[in-house]
Amino acid sequence: MGLISNGTTLLDAGATSSGVFSGTMVLLSSQTLSNAATVSFTSGIDSTYKEYVFKFIDVHPVTDQKNLSFQVDTGTNTNYNQTITSAFYWAYHNEADTTATLEYYTGGDQHQGNAFQVITEATGNVADECSCGTLHLYDPASSTFLKHFMATTQTAEGSGHSTQSYVAGYINTTTAITRVQFKFNSGNIDSGIIKMYGIT
Repeated sequence: MGLISNGTTLLDAGATSSGVFSGTMVLLSSQTLSNAATVSFTSGIDSTYKEYVFKFIDVHPVTDQKNLSFQVDTGTNTNYNQTITSAFYWAYHNEADTTATLEYYTGGDQHQGNAFQVITEATGNVADECSCGTLHLYDPASSTFLKHFMATTQTAEGSGHSTQSYVAGYINTTTAITRVQFKFNSGNIDSGIIKMYGIT
């Protein structure tokens, strides 16, 4: 039996599992990083899936307090300079329990910009500090719509803060996105894993 609202079927039977909306995650690629300037996913992003998810696990910078960011490109292009409009807000709390803030962060947003989009804030490079999180990219192969994305990340900052960042926006192109690249805003990625999934 589907879920019904005002006489309209929203979901077919079997679309939820144990009451949770779900789709099957298909692992398409996994990259283990070691002193890498960038990490690029250049295959497997096509019309097969309407949603792609990137998981960042223990991504650690060489240089202290650097921001993990991403950009995309089309076809076989490697400029990674597509136009983005985005919003960024965060919540953070420090280890000394003297600072706790929830705020919009103008330093993390773009308005028709073509820079790499920030998705973490000030990741620390002490041995036990890193960032983890998820980036969703929706319908990248569409030739009709611009491309929406959402990212949620958790960072151990170099300044002793726990920071949760929320970023969302769109890539303002109707051309199919075929590749995604990640990097810190300065310095290399010392270590970490980034996985790419397709969602059925």
